[in-house]
Amino acid sequence: MIDRIGIARNWLPRYTGMPLDKFGDHILLTNFLYYVTEFADRFGVDVYGDNRPMQAATNTAGLTIINCGMGSANAATIMDLLSARMPQGVLFLGKCGGLKHRAEIGNFILPIAAIRGEGTSNDYFPPEVPALPSFKLHKFVSQKIVEHGYEYRTGVVYTTNRRVWEHDQEFLDRLKRMTCIAIDMETATIFIVGHHNGISRGALLLVSDLPLTPEGIKTKESDDKVTGQWTENHLELGIEAMTEIGAKGEPIKHFTY
Repeated sequence: MIDRIGIARNWLPRYTGMPLDKFGDHILLTNFLYYVTEFADRFGVDVYGDNRPMQAATNTAGLTIINCGMGSANAATIMDLLSARMPQGVLFLGKCGGLKHRAEIGNFILPIAAIRGEGTSNDYFPPEVPALPSFKLHKFVSQKIVEHGYEYRTGVVYTTNRRVWEHDQEFLDRLKRMTCIAIDMETATIFIVGHHNGISRGALLLVSDLPLTPEGIKTKESDDKVTGQWTENHLELGIEAMTEIGAKGEPIKHFTY
């Protein structure tokens, strides 16, 4: 087991508890177990990986959802391990902190790019390589959002590997100077490692807090409110987009020149 694909084929079931042949052609990634359990309850399917680092489920349409955990290291791990399956598309359903007035709690964000502040992606490409989604995948997701009558924002997301920073004024001032629309811990890594592995990828983020103001910093109470009001719509959009893109969407594989 000395080649990358051989390692990934062995480790993907080991991390998730789900056999390789159970993974579908389209993948939803999330940080939250309740997204996976909601998905499984909706489709009446089993959740694998109760005692593993990651949990996963696949419906009869061939759509798989994986709770890959929090942070850029986990994001890189799952995007590497998915090379064992080479899915046709991966969509990350994550939460983010809004950094501009036009990004309000409950808004959806389709990032046009992500700044690689997490460090993990430097092991895959030099810093000059931009972290970008697959355009055609995002185009299809945006169409689904509009069909539902929801608003969404676009812009650049800053991805950091640092979790507790809301108290750090110097870091907050730096975020303001970068004029990003939001901040998270996974998007840039998913874009870069997807690019490295030739996997089409995108991210649909839900604004869950407004960390540039003291009253906007996430708490258990505020996060519970976001979960109750908006995550069902978030998951629904992901399911519809990734279910239908195989049948109705354009090919989303990038050419390599």
